[in-house]
Amino acid sequence: MNNNKPLIIGIAGGSGSGKTFFLNSFLHHFKNDEVTLLSQDDYYIPAGEMTQEENKLYNFDLPSTIDDEQFLIDIKKLIKGDVVYKKEYNFNNPLAVVKILEINPAPILIVEGLFILHFQKISELLSLRIFIEADEDVALQRRIKRDGMERGYPEDDVLYKWENHVVPAYKEFLLPYRDDCNKIIINNNDTPDDIIRITEEISDELKTKYCK
Repeated sequence: MNNNKPLIIGIAGGSGSGKTFFLNSFLHHFKNDEVTLLSQDDYYIPAGEMTQEENKLYNFDLPSTIDDEQFLIDIKKLIKGDVVYKKEYNFNNPLAVVKILEINPAPILIVEGLFILHFQKISELLSLRIFIEADEDVALQRRIKRDGMERGYPEDDVLYKWENHVVPAYKEFLLPYRDDCNKIIINNNDTPDDIIRITEEISDELKTKYCK
């Protein structure tokens, strides 16, 4: 690892904005040693095992549910060139096998999550901010599909969380920072070609500067 500070890219987007697909497409353009990813999802403060009703009522969409101090410490470790070891968050699934993530430093560091722009000390470290957004009805349909397929949540629970937790948090903790971002990407169409093209353009530009 060289001693140059990595380029730190912040990628933020609300639930159902298509952030995960954008990230995967973006990472696909780089070799493993050119880029590394640190995800806010792995910094949830464990809420313990909950019943379905408790899970429905618990608000995961608040900055207070994230261990932002450890998140910041780990970002700074990667900036220094140190390896970070982190337990993968299992979304309170008692059956999930918890993996230990080994996150290696690289010339480009991607920090992603709902509140990365709200956490001021983290936001100050970002060299490039990318905001992914989708219309609310599109985002909701994606959320219903994901939470049903991947997490087994009933649609009523998903709608409750959406109206009471997800949308209010988005408006309070993410949307105010939209216009401060370097790139705003509208992702309504679920057409992979568009996102792949956009990520290719951004990655080509970055590789020229940072991955020689």
